[in-house]
Amino acid sequence: MTTAVLPCSFQLSHGDKNIYYILTEDHPYGSKLFGAGSICYLKEQTYLRYISSDMFSTRFWRFVMVEDSSVVTMDVEILHPLDKKMADFLIAISSHGERLNCFLDKLVLDSAMKAREGQRVLVDLDQQTFPGTICYIGKLRSPLPSGLSPVYFGVELQGDGVGKGHCDGTYNGTEYFKCKPDCGLFLPCNKLRFVPASENNKMKQEPKLEAVQDIPVKVGETVGFYLDDVYTRGVAMAVYKEGNNWMVKVCPEEEGATDHFREIPMDSVVKEELLSSAFAVDTDGGLWTQRKYERIETTGDRENKSPSLDVNSVVQIDLGKGDSVTGTIRWIGCLFKTQQKMAGIELDEEKGDSDGEWQGVRYFTCPPKRALFVSLEQCQPDMRFQCNNVFLEPTELSGLEVPEVLSNSPPLQADVAVHVLRGRMKGIQGHCNSCYMDAALFSLFSCTSVLDSMLFKPSLPPDRHIQKILRDKIVNPLRQNGFVAASSVMNLRHHLTEKGQCSSFATSEKDPEEFLNLIMHRILGIEPLLKLQSGKLKEQECYCYQIFMDKQEDLVVPNVQQLVEHSFLSSDLKLVEIPSCFILQMPRFGKEYKMFSKIIPSLELDITDLLLDSPRECFVCGDVATQECSACFKDKMFADTGLKQYCDSCCRQAHSHYQRKMHQPTKLRVPEAFCRGSSLGSRQVPREKLELFAVLCIETSHYVSFVKYGPERENWMFFDSMADRHGDESGFNIPTVTLCPEVAKYLEMPVAALAMEQPRDMEGVAKRLFCDAYMYMYQSKKMALYK
Repeated sequence: MTTAVLPCSFQLSHGDKNIYYILTEDHPYGSKLFGAGSICYLKEQTYLRYISSDMFSTRFWRFVMVEDSSVVTMDVEILHPLDKKMADFLIAISSHGERLNCFLDKLVLDSAMKAREGQRVLVDLDQQTFPGTICYIGKLRSPLPSGLSPVYFGVELQGDGVGKGHCDGTYNGTEYFKCKPDCGLFLPCNKLRFVPASENNKMKQEPKLEAVQDIPVKVGETVGFYLDDVYTRGVAMAVYKEGNNWMVKVCPEEEGATDHFREIPMDSVVKEELLSSAFAVDTDGGLWTQRKYERIETTGDRENKSPSLDVNSVVQIDLGKGDSVTGTIRWIGCLFKTQQKMAGIELDEEKGDSDGEWQGVRYFTCPPKRALFVSLEQCQPDMRFQCNNVFLEPTELSGLEVPEVLSNSPPLQADVAVHVLRGRMKGIQGHCNSCYMDAALFSLFSCTSVLDSMLFKPSLPPDRHIQKILRDKIVNPLRQNGFVAASSVMNLRHHLTEKGQCSSFATSEKDPEEFLNLIMHRILGIEPLLKLQSGKLKEQECYCYQIFMDKQEDLVVPNVQQLVEHSFLSSDLKLVEIPSCFILQMPRFGKEYKMFSKIIPSLELDITDLLLDSPRECFVCGDVATQECSACFKDKMFADTGLKQYCDSCCRQAHSHYQRKMHQPTKLRVPEAFCRGSSLGSRQVPREKLELFAVLCIETSHYVSFVKYGPERENWMFFDSMADRHGDESGFNIPTVTLCPEVAKYLEMPVAALAMEQPRDMEGVAKRLFCDAYMYMYQSKKMALYK
C-alpha cells in the first residue's frame, strides 16, 4: 500500500493541517458517484493515526470530499497525494475529467505554478486560441471549508482576442488588474498555454507583426511564387524583416518534405486564395493576370461543398508531387504572429516534424514525428471516410447499398492478419449501439473458421438473405479488405429486428449472447454448441455457458480453468461431448458487478475431467481413475486446480486421513478398454484441450474484443468499433485494430504479482483484457472438422 504514503515533498508538522488527495478512478459511494479527478482530504493527525496503528494494514480510510464535505470510505489505491499549492491550482478547474488530465499533464501544472505576472500566454476560448498577458495570479474568493483557495489567472487578451473577454479586470466588484473593457478574463490554469521564458524574451525583442497592417502574407498561408521560371506553390513557415525588406520563409510543395525552405522577398509571393479567387496564372508568360472570379453554382438536391472541419475531423493534406498524408485534426486556432486559422494534425504515419509542439509552445500531444501544422484551408476530408463524396448521415446508413464480396476467404492468421486488419478504419465500423454485435462478429470470424458453418449451412428460404448478408457483406469483406461498413451491420440488425421478438435490435444496446442465440438458434438453426448433463437429469443443450459459482475467498485472481471447474462442480455438470466452440460468460452481472477484479485468460482449457463417461487419470499416481471426490476439490491441502479423481488404491489412502473420512466419493464409469490390467502402460489417458481464440470485454456499457491471431504469446490484437469519431451527431465512428503484445507480459507474471498490479498502471490495453472480460471463446480445431 504505497499510494497513501506521502512523498518526500510533504513535510508533516504534526499539527492539524489537511493532507489532500486526487481520485484517479471513479468511486461510487451509496447513491453518489465521485468522479476521477475529485479532490478529498483528511487531517494530518488522522493520517498519522492510520499509519501508526493496526489500521495501516487496511487499504480503506475515511476522507472528506472537498465538493460537498461528505465523509467517504475509500481505497487508498485509487488516490494520489497533492501538496496544497498544487491542490489550489487544480480545485479551480470545475470539470473532474479536465482536472485529472491537468494533474496527469505535469508540464501544464508545473508551468502554471511557475508562471509570473507579465508572462505571455495563449488562451483557449471558443475553440480558438488568442494571445494574452497574465496580469493577476491568485484567489477570487475566501478559502473553501477544506482550506483550499482556488487559484485563477487574470489575463488581458491581445491581438485577435481584443473585445472577446468578459471584463476590464474586475470580478464581483473587486478590481484585480486594469485593462480595456471586454479584454479581461479570469481562467483556471488548464485554459492557458504557457509560453516559455525564452520565448517571452524573444517576443519582446521582435517587432509585433500584428501591428503592421500592410503585410499581405502570414505564417501558415499557402502562397504562390516563381522558382527558376517555374510557378511553385508552398506554405509560409515564417515572416520576418531583414533590414528594410520583408522576407517569407516558404516550404515549396515540390520539395516533398517539410525541412526544405526557400527565403523569398515578400513582393515576390502571392497568397493562394487570391490566385483562386481574383487572379489567374499565365504559366507560359510568367505573368500574374487578374480575372473576375466566378463562383460555380451547383445543381441538384445536394450542395457541392466540403463538410466543415473541426477538432477530431479526419483529413488528408497534399504535400505535392503526388505525395499526401492523412491524419486527425487535434487543434484549431491561431499560432503566434498569425491571424489565419491553423490546424494541428496528428498524422497516421511518421511524416511530421514534431510531437504537437511548435516554436516552443505545446498545442497538443502525439507521438514524435506525427504532428504537422498547416493552414486549415489545406485540409480536405479524408476520402476513405466518405461514400460517393458525401458524408454518411446516421439515417442513411441502413439504406446504403454496399457491394457484396462473393468470393469466400479463409480466416486471417499471423502476418496476414496483421497486414489486412491492423490500422484505423479497420475491423467493423460501429454505429448506434452496435458494439455488442461488432465485437462478437469480429471475434467469431476474423481469425478462426470454427463457426463458418453459420455461413454455408443450408438455410430455409425465409432466412437465406440473412445468411447472405452475414457471409457476403460482413465476413468476406472483413477477411479480404479488413473493413466492414456500418451500413452492412445495420442491414443485418434490421433483419434481426424483423425476425426477433424484440423490436430494438437496430437501435438499442444488447448483450452478445442475446444476439448469438437469436442468429444461431432461431434464424440459422445450427446445432447447439454445448450438450450438458447434470446428474441423472435430462441432457441440456445451449449455445453459451454462464459461469455460476459461490464466492471463493481463496480465489483472488482466478484463471478461466479454475472458474469453469468450480462452476461445473457446483452445478454437478458434465459435457456430453467435446464442443467445437465453447463460449463462456464470466461470473459478472450486468455492467457494474464483477465477482473478480481480475481474471487470467487460460490459453488452453483442459476439459478432460469435465467430460461425461470419458477416461480420466488418477491425479495422484496417473493410473486410470475410478472414483471422483467433489469434497477433495475444495480441500486446501490439494492443488488449487483440477478436479480430484483417484484410482481405487489412492482413493483409500487419501480418505484414510481423519479430515477426509466423511467425504463421499462417487464411482466413475470407466470405458472397458481402460479396465483391463492395473498398469497405465499404453492406456495413457489422452488430454482434451480447447484453444482460446477471442475474448469480449465490456467497460462502461461499451464492448471491445481481443483476438488471438497467431501461435505466439504476443500474438494478440485489440478491436474497438468506436475507437474514434469524425464529427458530432452527423459524423461517423472510426473502427480501429491495434496490436497488443503487452498482454504476454501479464500472462507470464506470477499470480501474486498480478494481484498487486494496479489496473491504471498496466501497459497498453492489457487492463481491459484482465479486468473487463465478459465472454471467453474457445475452439477445438479437430471437432470443428466434423461440425
